[in-house]
Formats: sequence, structure tokens, C-alpha cells
Amino acid sequence: MTDSFIVSVAREALWTIIIVAAPMLGISLVVGLVISILQATTQIHEQTLTFVPKIVAIFASMIFFGPWMLQTLVSFGQKIFGNLESFTFIR
Repeated sequence: MTDSFIVSVAREALWTIIIVAAPMLGISLVVGLVISILQATTQIHEQTLTFVPKIVAIFASMIFFGPWMLQTLVSFGQKIFGNLESFTFIR
């Protein structure tokens, strides 16, 4: 294994993490923004008012985007294991 191979695997792993987490983070951001605007206009500052809708939105996004996220992670894992078979380890 060369240094460039390890760097490319690490880069691809980080990119896969960002891509898989993006839908949940984006939905959480939008829900948090909407709840913050609602709290600012009504002057109700309750912590559970922001926490519960975000958790529900994240679980809903996991259900909706779950198959795509799983397929992306499985594809990455297959690519990693496929690349590792072609390299021999020198001791």
C-alpha cells in the first residue's frame, strides 16, 4: 500500500460521511431555523420545543433516506474491500 492509496481512501471515507450525513443535518438545520423563528416571534423559549421536533425530523429523514444511505455505505465498503484484495502486504 502506498501513501497515496491511504490518502485517497481517507478522502473518500470523509466524503462518504459528509454525503450520508448531509440529508439529516440539512433537515435538522431547516427545522431548527423554523423553530427559532417561531420562538422569536412568540417569545416562547422552551428547550424541549426545539429538541423534540428536531429528533422527529431526523428520525423521519432516516426512514426516508435510509435505503439510499445504506446503499451508499455498502457501495463504499465493497469498494474498500475490493481494493484491499488487490494489494499484498509486505512485512
